[in-house]
Amino acid sequence: MNYRMMAVLVATLAISAPACAATRVVVGLTADIRSTNPGVNRDDNTDGVLLNVVEGLVGYGEDGDVKPLLAKTVTVSPDGTLYAFGLRDGVRFHNGKELTSADVLWNWRRYMDPKTGWRCLAEFDGRNGLKVTSVDAPDARTVVMHINHPSTMFLETLARTDCGMTAIMSPASVNPDGSWNRPIGTGPYQFVDWKPGRSVTLWRFADYASPQGSAMDGYVGLKTPYVDQVEFTVVPDPATMKLALETKSVDIAQLLSSDVADVKAAPDLAVMTVSDSSRNTLLFQTKDPLFADKKFRQAIAAALDYKELVDVASDGLSHPNNSAVFERSVYIDPVQRQGFKTDLAAAKMLLQESSYRGETIKLIANKRSPMPSFQVALVTQAMLLAIGVKVKIEVLEWATQLDRYNSGRYQMMSFSYSARLDPALGYEQFSGDKAKEPRKVWDNPQALALIDQAEKTSDQGARRKLFDSLHQMVLDDVPLISLYNGVTVWGYNTRVKGFSPWEGKPRLWDVRTGN
Repeated sequence: MNYRMMAVLVATLAISAPACAATRVVVGLTADIRSTNPGVNRDDNTDGVLLNVVEGLVGYGEDGDVKPLLAKTVTVSPDGTLYAFGLRDGVRFHNGKELTSADVLWNWRRYMDPKTGWRCLAEFDGRNGLKVTSVDAPDARTVVMHINHPSTMFLETLARTDCGMTAIMSPASVNPDGSWNRPIGTGPYQFVDWKPGRSVTLWRFADYASPQGSAMDGYVGLKTPYVDQVEFTVVPDPATMKLALETKSVDIAQLLSSDVADVKAAPDLAVMTVSDSSRNTLLFQTKDPLFADKKFRQAIAAALDYKELVDVASDGLSHPNNSAVFERSVYIDPVQRQGFKTDLAAAKMLLQESSYRGETIKLIANKRSPMPSFQVALVTQAMLLAIGVKVKIEVLEWATQLDRYNSGRYQMMSFSYSARLDPALGYEQFSGDKAKEPRKVWDNPQALALIDQAEKTSDQGARRKLFDSLHQMVLDDVPLISLYNGVTVWGYNTRVKGFSPWEGKPRLWDVRTGN
């Protein structure tokens, strides 16, 4: 059945249901999703919608640990190169078919086909060191994966939200010719319709089987879908989003931090502020002749007043964190809390010793709501002028800026990295071989060796020492400046109960409606 026809049918059934009216929640989206294909053509908005629909073998818990999701057990061989996943019983796809190991094999073959365009292919095909050498299904409830060497990052990467959680979907998700159709997942909500530029509609999956747990826990734990229909509606203008919330056109909306006071004062509305492991940063292109000079980068780092910058950019809702380790991580310690020192006299001296001779620096930013890219750029521009560095802000559309980032074509950039819970993944986001991946910022060979060690080490104490060494190297080398972890502001109608976003994304299970 055509999924648009299915949407009409579902709506008709809901209207005609004699027992009670269907419940509905409308969630505002700051931008349209990029596709319905998890982990392929995606961004944070896309992930936030689709992770209500699809699930993987494993997922992240609230504390950043990876836990079983569609798997009920994960067994690792003594040498760390074999992972056996025992599938949960009673899990069904949204088309009613029961999940088996054959479905996992089909999904894995699809992900490993370069034609699919999966974002995380390079993490598993050997290009970045780790390689899945074989995947087998000894029986209908077991999947066995072999990797080429022990890796702490194997499960972490399977669970990554930007990988679409390596979602296990029904083979019916693709057309007979193999082209993408729609996601038929196992999650608490099923995909019904996407009207590009307008809305995405999900419907409660009545046969959803929740993983074990007595409470919500990241993307694992107890998941109970209560609301019959969830509609994500695209409202890119922040002023219009705020008005839509105030007029009850939307029930849940991500807002600008500057909207907090007004929304708090509005009747029947509430506000929550949630921090996450994403990072707002300033990037330096160290291949640029000027930014190749470490003293120039150090001068910029010493010129910034981090508390004032973060206060302005976040409207006082956050605080500085110069570490790649997010503030709720088990790896946060006194070393990680060390930051860049604001010292204008030292900044001016470093500037004199550098190769800077009055050139105008181009700082790329965007005005994508609710990200702080432009606000960070404005404050940075003013603070650098105080030591004699001239900065011109070049405002680009987000898609254009992303292209420039991926190609490495910039001098300096105000940029936000999406959430990474494990510090090794946080460092990996910006570290690597620029010749192979131009988007990488830091290509210090010693740092890359330490990151590689952290990815292969499971002992928490040993990893802590590695991350502390990496942080001290960043403070000296200054390939980028991490400013503060992301903070998202959500406004919601008080008739909505149980809404609990996580890592900047809306989770719709456990949400209820009522007075």
